[in-house]
Parts: sequence; C-alpha cells; structure tokens
Amino acid sequence: MTRPSSWSLRRRLVAGVAVLVAAAFLLIGLTTVVAVRASALDRLDDQVLAGLDLTGGPGGPGGAGGPSAGPGEESGQPPPRIGTLHVLIQDDGTVLAAAYTDGSGTEIPLSAEQISTLTSARLPHRSPESIDLGGSIGALRVAAEDRDGVTVIAGSSLQDVTATTTTTALILLAVLGGVLILVTVGLMAVVTRELRPLHRLAGTARRVAERPLASGQVDLPDRVEPADTDPSTEVGQVGSALNTMLGHIEEALAARHDSEEQLRRFLADASHELRTPLASISGYAQLSQQEQAPMTPTQEQSLSRISAEATRMSALVEDLLLLARLDAGQSMRHESVDLTQLLIDAVGDAHAADPGHRWLLEVEEPVEVPGDEDRLRQVLVNLLGNARRHTPPGTTVTAALERDGRHAMIRIIDDGPGIAPELRERLFQRFSRGDQSRARESGASDAARDGVPGRGTGGAGLGLSISQAIVAAHDGQIAVTSDPGRTVFTVRLPAPGVDDS
Repeated sequence: MTRPSSWSLRRRLVAGVAVLVAAAFLLIGLTTVVAVRASALDRLDDQVLAGLDLTGGPGGPGGAGGPSAGPGEESGQPPPRIGTLHVLIQDDGTVLAAAYTDGSGTEIPLSAEQISTLTSARLPHRSPESIDLGGSIGALRVAAEDRDGVTVIAGSSLQDVTATTTTTALILLAVLGGVLILVTVGLMAVVTRELRPLHRLAGTARRVAERPLASGQVDLPDRVEPADTDPSTEVGQVGSALNTMLGHIEEALAARHDSEEQLRRFLADASHELRTPLASISGYAQLSQQEQAPMTPTQEQSLSRISAEATRMSALVEDLLLLARLDAGQSMRHESVDLTQLLIDAVGDAHAADPGHRWLLEVEEPVEVPGDEDRLRQVLVNLLGNARRHTPPGTTVTAALERDGRHAMIRIIDDGPGIAPELRERLFQRFSRGDQSRARESGASDAARDGVPGRGTGGAGLGLSISQAIVAAHDGQIAVTSDPGRTVFTVRLPAPGVDDS
C-alpha cells in the first residue's frame, strides 16, 4: 500500500475532506445516540418511580397500613405492566413478594441469587439504578424505598431503551454513511473539475521538458492557455508565471543559438583565412629545406620545427572546419564501407607508428555499413591514436569488430592506467585534454610522423569531439567506460544489411 504522502493531490484532498466529514458525522452520531439514550432513561426512570408508588407496602400508596400480599390483584392494585419488577422485603430479610412480569404477562418469581443481587446493591432512596439480574430477566432499571420496616423495590426492563438506542444508532449509521458517500462522490467531481487547469499546466510543462534543448535552434511554441492564466486564481497565477518563464527561456535559447552561430561562422571564416598563410609557411619551410646552401644546425632545427608546427596547425584548421561543417548539419556520404578493412588498415598504421605498444585485432566476420569512408577512417585513427598517446609503452591495445543485431560494434580496448572519473564527464567536450604535458609533446611529432589530418591535433583536445560528431552524423553512438587497467571506447553504427540474428 502506498503512503499518503505519495498520493496524487486529488486523492489527498478527497481523502482529507472525507476524513474530516466522517469525524464530524461520528461526533454528531455519538452525541445523538447518547442524547436519545439519556432521554429514554429519563422516561423509564419516571415509569420506575411511578411503579414504585403503585407497589404495595405499609403506609404506601397501594397499601392499607399493613404488609401487602404482593403485587397482584389481591392487594387492590392494577395488574402489573409487562417488563416490570416488584419486590417487598422486610427488615428481617423476609421476602413478602419478588416477581418479574415477562413479555407474556406471566409473573416469574425471582431466585434467591437475584434477590441477593438486589439487596446487596444498596439502592439509594428513590434514585433509579441499572442492575443486571441475568437469566431471562436481564438488565433492569430499579428504585427502592423504605416503608415502615419494609423495603419496596420496583423496576422496569431496559430492553426498550436498548432497542431504541440501537435503532437510532443504525438509522444514523445508514443516513450519515449514505450522506458521507454522496459527499465524497460530489467532492471527487468538484476536485477533479477544479484540478483540470493544473493538469493542463502539467501537460504544457511536460511537452516543453520533452523537447531537446541541449543545442541548436530551439522553438518553444507551447504556452498555457489564456483561460488558465487568470491572475485572480492560484492556478492562473502559476500559469501566468509559467508562460513568463517559457518566454525568458525561449529568448535565452535564441541568444545561445545566435552566439553559437556567430562562433561557428567565426571558426569557419578564421579557418578558411588561416589555410592560405599556413600553406605558404609550410611551402616556404619545405623550399628552404631543399636549398643547397649550407645551414647551421640551429637553422635546420628551426626549419624542421616550423614545418612540423605548420603541419600541425593545418591539421587543427582542417578539424575546426570539419566541426563547423558538422555543426551546420552537413550530410555525410552514404556508400558501402568495409569496416573490417578499415580497422585492419588503422591497426596496421598504429603499429607502424608506435611498435612499443602491443596491438591486437579481433574480427569475427566482414562487416559493412553505409557511411563516409574517410570520416569513419578518421574516427578509428583518432581512437587508436588516443590509446597510443595516453598509455605507457608496453600497453596492449585491442581493436574488436562484431555484429550486434542490426548494428556494427567497434571496441577499442586498452589495459592502461584508465581515465580519471572527473575527466570522463567532459571527455567528448571540445578542447578537453587529459595529460596536457604529454599531449603537447606528442602533437607536433605525430603530425610530422603520420601526416594524417587529425592525428596531429591531440594536444588541442578535438579528436574525441570530432569522432563523436562524425559518429552522430552516421546516426550512431560513441561511449567510454574506464577503470584502472581497462578502458573501452565503443562505437555503435547502424548496419541495415546485418541480419537480426
């Protein structure tokens, strides 16, 4: 059973009011039953005292100055009423009369035990009390009076009082229970109607929450209806505030989109403008290196560094241009790509670039996917280069390819030191770097040695963000898990030609 704190607002309101109404009805019912019983007892007490006056005894209203023969007709009194008790006891304990008239009018003599119960009760003078004599007589209301050495006791059955009280309680239970049910049903209808605007507000907020707001141009056309923004109601105030908040959010998202567009255009324009001077620097450096004139070692080293850095900067510019195109939604070529051969070539290149690592290849069967071969090759080169740059010599790097339903799964696994948790959270962000000193050292040498676009930009922190953008453009996903001694980069690409089996 769920806790009340987890119930819906409608359920809590109905339950709360129903409990309060039920408590009020219970109080009314108890008060009514107690009042009815008290009134019935008062009437019965009057009857008991009247019966006490009619019961014979010395000097009493029914006697002639001597002991009475009993409550019967011989004493000149009217016949006893049904459900009444008449007892005459002398001070010495002699019982002159002790009988109870039952529902059929028959007088039932009292047993010695019942008489003892009456005498031991020490009844006050003409003050009715309730006594249970048990047997067929049951509970009675009795009163006593002393008359010249004779104790006169009269009583009447409590059966009518009990029946009246029980009937009243049952009637109240039925009536108030029915009213409680009607109140609860009506309250449910009223609360449901009054909460409909709140449900509409929640629907608007839910539709906004389901929209992708992380990046790109975002429109928020959803607004709370004017009928639900009445400032004179609490729900209307919430609806008006929600509309205002959505307007501010839409303005902020539009400003963010404009800023992203400006930055994207700036990167694209700057990259375009840098390509020509970088090409000129690289060309002049290579031309100078080919000159026959002798150069000092310092000059040769400077020209070598200029050429390497120009190559590295050219690769960085190409990566920035690629990111700008991907952000702009540039579509990829969709041709059949042999992932198996791509992975074999990439692992071979990585082994040639760094034989100090142990390179393993696990391919079960040929796998083809639709996509851009050059870009997918760049993803593999980036991932293998990342494993090579950020693990010590002797690390085993395994490149695995397998089928997974209608997807191709590529895993790059290394047994290096792993990635710190705080770095994993921003690993695919642009310009995110782990070991910065190693990244900067390896950047220029990678570019000079490999001559592959993207391989020399490790120090800039763009390799993984580029890989993620390329995979996303192929409707795929890229993820990473890392623990000390095992890091796994997983690329999942759609492969419609792969059987579900």
